[in-house]
Amino acid sequence: MDSLGSLVGSPWIYAAVALSVLLDVFLPVLPSGVLVITAATAAAASTATDVPDLLVLTLCAATASVLGDLVAYRLAWRGGARLDRAIARSRRLSTAHERLGATLARGGGALVVLARFAPAGRSVVSLGAGAARHRARDFLPWSALAGLSWAGYSVALGYFGAHWLGATWLATAVSVGALFAAGAGAGFLMRRTPQGQPSEAS
Repeated sequence: MDSLGSLVGSPWIYAAVALSVLLDVFLPVLPSGVLVITAATAAAASTATDVPDLLVLTLCAATASVLGDLVAYRLAWRGGARLDRAIARSRRLSTAHERLGATLARGGGALVVLARFAPAGRSVVSLGAGAARHRARDFLPWSALAGLSWAGYSVALGYFGAHWLGATWLATAVSVGALFAAGAGAGFLMRRTPQGQPSEAS
């Protein structure tokens, strides 16, 4: 962790976090959450430098999350019929698309927040909102809440993990496990959304 501390104790860590979070809406395999947790763990253990700062790290990750959602949303908005056909070929995408439409139509966005934690959920929701031409003012506030919630949770895991277990790889592993557990729970809750809701809203 000492060698990692020297690596993340540079302003470049913010750029690395921002780029990873920005792109993982298109490449969900990117370990953006792991990177945020690792940086927060190193920050909690560091006394020689103020980089990374936990508040700046949180805002950086949250902002990149919203920007990534917006890029995906706009690309899907312009995708037109081609993207509609791609969504129609996938049962999972079609179901998520319908649920998202019903949720936003009712003025709620809990699904958007849950999806930010679920594996690939962010991609499905952002692309689905754009493809369905949902209004940005209905989608983006929930995207901002989702990004801030996810970033705050990830940073808190790294910070408290370091304080409770020490600045070790064990602390990072436990924190990453908690992030994955939240993702699994979010995915479960998304699947448990009543199937009748879309038809009630339409």
